[in-house]
Amino acid sequence: MDIPGWFVWIALGLTVLQALGLVPVIRRLRGSDSSVRSKARLDLMDVIGSLLLFGGLSLSLAVAESWFWLTFAGLALMAAVYAAQGLHWLRARRRPTA
Repeated sequence: MDIPGWFVWIALGLTVLQALGLVPVIRRLRGSDSSVRSKARLDLMDVIGSLLLFGGLSLSLAVAESWFWLTFAGLALMAAVYAAQGLHWLRARRRPTA
């Protein structure tokens, strides 16, 4: 099966956009507020998971070897990050606001 060249370029473009998304996350990691740094760590792991996902997809399309395992690693990392963010959201929602 021949994969069109434009699909590889789309995956590469998405990878570059995710890499550019690292810049604001790294700036927030350098902040002095600990809650902002904690959220930035989760965002950093989310961006890294996305990079693994898109990188594994791009590599499996562009080269002959199977690099699809990177995609699964990215999905697993993103699922763990989204679960942690969901727990933080639930815990903040259950706290009394008075």
